[in-house]
Amino acid sequence: MSGYSEERRAAIVAKLLPPQNLSPRAVAEQEGISLPTVYKWRKEARAAGRCLPDADATGSKSWSSKDRFGAVVETAGMNSEEVAEYCRRRGLYPEQLARWRQDCEQAGNLSVQERRREGEELKVQRQRIRQLERELQRKESALAETAALLVLSKKAQAIWGVEA
Repeated sequence: MSGYSEERRAAIVAKLLPPQNLSPRAVAEQEGISLPTVYKWRKEARAAGRCLPDADATGSKSWSSKDRFGAVVETAGMNSEEVAEYCRRRGLYPEQLARWRQDCEQAGNLSVQERRREGEELKVQRQRIRQLERELQRKESALAETAALLVLSKKAQAIWGVEA
């Protein structure tokens, strides 16, 4: 365990969150701790389910898709006042959150459409494979018949000395 108290760690991680949105480098310099330690604490906070955007950039563009999805899930059961408070704490606009919700819903629809399209493609590929297997079997039979006729022709030539 590190020599930092949980309260200090929480305060340092809070500086990565809006409204401050400081970069890990800036927090490390301010607090006099190593940059890898700040990154580790941010990673642990994310694993604990807190939405922490990459504060290396500013604004909502710094939020990863995972963080955006987490924000949508966190606010799913909230009323408009609670959403507004959430957005103020996170440095977001409710419109951004609404757009992220729409993106998540469309992603779900796209995956259903994508799976349906892939299923249709798979069906066409299976039919093509069956057709090619039948053609291959027909050609193998023709090749075997030709080989048998060639062998018989050579035997007849050897026996009777006649060219076919």
